[in-house]
Amino acid sequence: MDEIKDRFKLIMEREKLTAGAFAESIGASQATISHILSGRNKPSVELVLRVHQRYEDINLEWLLTGKGTMSNAPDGDAASPSDPDGGYPLFAENAINAGGTPDDAENRKEMPSERAQNAPKEIVKQEIIYKERPPRRITEIRIFFDDNTYETFKPAN
Repeated sequence: MDEIKDRFKLIMEREKLTAGAFAESIGASQATISHILSGRNKPSVELVLRVHQRYEDINLEWLLTGKGTMSNAPDGDAASPSDPDGGYPLFAENAINAGGTPDDAENRKEMPSERAQNAPKEIVKQEIIYKERPPRRITEIRIFFDDNTYETFKPAN
Protein backbone atom coordinates (compact mmCIF):
# COMPACT_ATOMS: atom_id res chain seq x y z
CA MET A 1 0.00 0.00 0.00
CA ASP A 2 1.65 3.19 -1.17
CA GLU A 3 -0.71 5.88 0.07
CA ILE A 4 -1.79 6.85 3.56
CA LYS A 5 -5.45 6.77 2.46
CA ASP A 6 -5.02 3.02 1.86
CA ARG A 7 -3.57 2.59 5.35
CA PHE A 8 -6.57 4.48 6.78
CA LYS A 9 -8.84 2.06 4.86
CA LEU A 10 -6.97 -0.92 6.33
CA ILE A 11 -7.47 0.43 9.86
CA MET A 12 -11.18 0.96 9.13
CA GLU A 13 -11.49 -2.60 7.79
CA ARG A 14 -9.70 -4.03 10.82
CA GLU A 15 -11.93 -2.08 13.20
CA LYS A 16 -15.04 -2.74 11.08
CA LEU A 17 -15.85 0.98 10.94
CA THR A 18 -17.61 3.13 8.40
CA ALA A 19 -15.92 6.36 7.36
CA GLY A 20 -18.29 8.29 9.63
CA ALA A 21 -17.62 6.09 12.65
CA PHE A 22 -13.86 6.25 12.00
CA ALA A 23 -14.01 10.05 11.77
CA GLU A 24 -15.94 10.25 15.03
CA SER A 25 -13.51 7.91 16.78
CA ILE A 26 -10.56 10.20 16.02
CA GLY A 27 -12.41 13.48 16.48
CA ALA A 28 -12.44 14.51 12.82
CA SER A 29 -15.27 15.55 10.56
CA GLN A 30 -16.78 13.03 8.19
CA ALA A 31 -15.99 15.34 5.25
CA THR A 32 -12.30 15.40 6.22
CA ILE A 33 -12.08 11.60 6.18
CA SER A 34 -14.13 11.40 2.97
CA HIS A 35 -11.73 13.78 1.21
CA ILE A 36 -8.72 11.80 2.42
CA LEU A 37 -10.18 8.44 1.37
CA SER A 38 -11.08 9.80 -2.07
CA GLY A 39 -7.52 11.08 -2.53
CA ARG A 40 -8.61 14.72 -2.77
CA ASN A 41 -6.69 15.75 0.37
CA LYS A 42 -3.75 14.43 2.37
CA PRO A 43 -4.18 14.11 6.14
CA SER A 44 -2.49 16.64 8.38
CA VAL A 45 0.20 15.53 10.81
CA GLU A 46 -2.24 16.36 13.62
CA LEU A 47 -4.84 13.98 12.16
CA VAL A 48 -2.30 11.17 11.73
CA LEU A 49 -1.23 11.62 15.36
CA ARG A 50 -4.89 11.47 16.45
CA VAL A 51 -5.26 8.14 14.61
CA HIS A 52 -2.12 6.86 16.32
CA GLN A 53 -3.35 8.10 19.72
CA ARG A 54 -6.76 6.47 19.29
CA TYR A 55 -5.39 3.16 17.95
CA GLU A 56 -2.23 2.86 20.04
CA ASP A 57 -1.22 -0.54 18.69
CA ILE A 58 -0.84 0.93 15.17
CA ASN A 59 2.81 1.27 14.22
CA LEU A 60 3.45 5.00 13.63
CA GLU A 61 6.17 4.33 11.05
CA TRP A 62 3.77 2.09 9.12
CA LEU A 63 1.03 4.70 9.35
CA LEU A 64 3.29 7.48 8.05
CA THR A 65 5.40 5.62 5.48
CA GLY A 66 3.89 2.18 4.91
CA LYS A 67 7.11 0.51 6.06
CA GLY A 68 7.05 -2.25 8.66
CA THR A 69 3.98 -3.96 10.04
CA MET A 70 0.59 -2.43 10.78
CA SER A 71 0.57 -3.37 14.44
CA ASN A 72 3.05 -3.03 17.28
CA ALA A 73 1.75 -6.35 18.61
CA PRO A 74 4.33 -8.34 20.58
CA ASP A 75 4.24 -11.15 18.03
CA GLY A 76 4.25 -8.73 15.09
CA ASP A 77 0.92 -9.50 13.49
CA ALA A 78 -2.33 -7.63 13.80
CA ALA A 79 -4.91 -9.66 15.64
CA SER A 80 -8.47 -8.43 15.69
CA PRO A 81 -9.12 -6.04 18.58
CA SER A 82 -12.34 -7.87 19.38
CA ASP A 83 -10.52 -11.20 19.59
CA PRO A 84 -10.57 -12.25 23.25
CA ASP A 85 -7.29 -14.16 22.80
CA GLY A 86 -5.56 -11.32 20.93
CA GLY A 87 -4.57 -9.45 24.07
CA TYR A 88 -5.84 -6.12 22.78
CA PRO A 89 -8.27 -3.88 24.64
CA LEU A 90 -11.79 -3.87 23.32
CA PHE A 91 -12.63 -0.63 21.57
CA ALA A 92 -16.00 1.01 22.19
CA GLU A 93 -17.06 0.50 18.56
CA ASN A 94 -16.61 -3.26 18.89
CA ALA A 95 -18.02 -3.70 22.39
CA ILE A 96 -21.34 -4.97 20.99
CA ASN A 97 -19.58 -7.96 19.46
CA ALA A 98 -17.17 -8.65 22.31
CA GLY A 99 -18.75 -12.07 22.82
CA GLY A 100 -17.57 -13.19 19.41
CA THR A 101 -21.01 -13.17 17.73
CA PRO A 102 -20.95 -12.14 14.07
CA ASP A 103 -21.89 -8.60 13.12
CA ASP A 104 -25.44 -8.16 11.95
CA ALA A 105 -26.62 -5.16 9.94
CA GLU A 106 -28.48 -3.59 12.87
CA ASN A 107 -25.33 -3.33 15.01
CA ARG A 108 -23.37 -1.56 12.28
CA LYS A 109 -26.03 1.01 11.36
CA GLU A 110 -25.07 4.56 12.26
CA MET A 111 -27.69 6.00 14.56
CA PRO A 112 -27.95 9.60 15.75
CA SER A 113 -27.41 9.99 19.45
CA GLU A 114 -30.49 10.17 21.65
CA ARG A 115 -29.16 13.24 23.41
CA ALA A 116 -29.45 15.32 20.23
CA GLN A 117 -33.08 14.32 19.64
CA ASN A 118 -34.31 14.99 23.16
CA ALA A 119 -32.18 18.03 23.98
CA PRO A 120 -34.31 21.02 25.01
CA LYS A 121 -33.80 24.07 22.86
CA GLU A 122 -31.79 26.73 24.60
CA ILE A 123 -33.41 30.12 24.84
CA VAL A 124 -30.95 32.78 23.86
CA LYS A 125 -31.55 36.17 25.37
CA GLN A 126 -29.77 38.98 23.62
CA GLU A 127 -29.22 42.24 25.40
CA ILE A 128 -27.88 45.40 23.78
CA ILE A 129 -26.21 47.91 26.03
CA TYR A 130 -25.59 51.43 24.77
CA LYS A 131 -22.80 53.24 26.55
CA GLU A 132 -22.55 57.01 26.31
CA ARG A 133 -19.18 58.33 25.30
CA PRO A 134 -18.11 61.94 25.55
CA PRO A 135 -18.25 63.75 22.20
CA ARG A 136 -15.04 63.61 20.21
CA ARG A 137 -13.28 66.75 19.06
CA ILE A 138 -10.88 67.26 16.18
CA THR A 139 -7.45 68.17 17.50
CA GLU A 140 -5.41 68.21 14.29
CA ILE A 141 -5.78 67.82 10.51
CA ARG A 142 -2.81 67.03 8.26
CA ILE A 143 -2.84 67.30 4.48
CA PHE A 144 -0.08 65.54 2.59
CA PHE A 145 1.04 66.73 -0.84
CA ASP A 146 2.67 64.78 -3.67
CA ASP A 147 5.96 66.65 -3.19
CA ASN A 148 6.29 64.95 0.23
CA THR A 149 5.31 68.03 2.19
CA TYR A 150 2.35 68.50 4.50
CA GLU A 151 0.43 71.19 6.31
CA THR A 152 -1.06 70.91 9.77
CA PHE A 153 -4.27 72.64 10.80
CA LYS A 154 -5.33 72.90 14.40
CA PRO A 155 -8.78 74.23 15.34
CA ALA A 156 -8.98 77.23 17.64
CA ASN A 157 -10.50 76.21 20.95
